[in-house]
Amino acid sequence: MTLLRFLLCLFAFIGALAAAGTLVVSIVLMLRFPPLLVAVLLACWILNRLLKLLSASTQINPSKNTAT
Repeated sequence: MTLLRFLLCLFAFIGALAAAGTLVVSIVLMLRFPPLLVAVLLACWILNRLLKLLSASTQINPSKNTAT
């Protein structure tokens, strides 16, 4: 049981380290290539607008089941 817990913690640590490294590399790439930064900002803006649109439509029709 202790070995299983150790392996779980080890994989969680490796995953967190990989995620942090990916985040740093993506930020460096966005700063190195400005069109990539513009594309990421545009994608975030589009996602924000889409989420606002979806939340507004669920508030208008709360009886509709969106899970199906």
